[in-house]
Amino acid sequence: MPEPVPAPPPTHPKTLADPAAVAARRALLDAPHLAPLRALAARIRAERGAPVPEPDPLDGGVAARLLLLLETPGPSIGRTAFVSRDNPTGTSANLFRFLAEAGLARTDTLIWNAVPWVIHAPGARNRAPRTGEIREAVPYLVPLLDLMPRLAVAVLSGRVAQTLAPVLAAARPDVPVIGVPHPSPTYVCTSPAVPARIRAGLGEAARRLTDAPSPPVRLAIPSGSA
Repeated sequence: MPEPVPAPPPTHPKTLADPAAVAARRALLDAPHLAPLRALAARIRAERGAPVPEPDPLDGGVAARLLLLLETPGPSIGRTAFVSRDNPTGTSANLFRFLAEAGLARTDTLIWNAVPWVIHAPGARNRAPRTGEIREAVPYLVPLLDLMPRLAVAVLSGRVAQTLAPVLAAARPDVPVIGVPHPSPTYVCTSPAVPARIRAGLGEAARRLTDAPSPPVRLAIPSGSA
């Protein structure tokens, strides 16, 4: 019998609001392009004693050419346990739209957090990482970069991620770094200039990927389901 044809990636934001969609995404977690990232997440989880969400199986994993660094997992991350543009939050919905507008393929992207573990106490409101937490996150960035041999551009989203620009530049001087505002509705709604800057930065990243050589992918990346 022929194998079933995988469903295409989601065409609208917040699809992981559906528990069935979360279960379908979790069924893809054993894919080879995620294994090294999941091992890193497990290491961070053990060392920090805090939850670390999984990378999205529909994204590029270690085969990604673009690293998008956000801030830190929000308090609601427990609903899906993924770092994903498909999460049921305003930030993820904005990110979904901005990435789609830029024409960036999911398989070219890896979304990660500058402080990759959950810093919020149960039931606490969202907050920005403190200076000490950012400092504690620095040793995890270089191991992440070491897992991405095809990395061609990094987009640092928001003030916290942008503090790691010198670390990234020292570790991978060949990789251009683009800073953009954070896609949180709190920032995006402040001024029309904010979404314009996000679009401009992601557009530049897309152009750089078009111009950069693309080594062959040797890992199986699933099309997956919503």
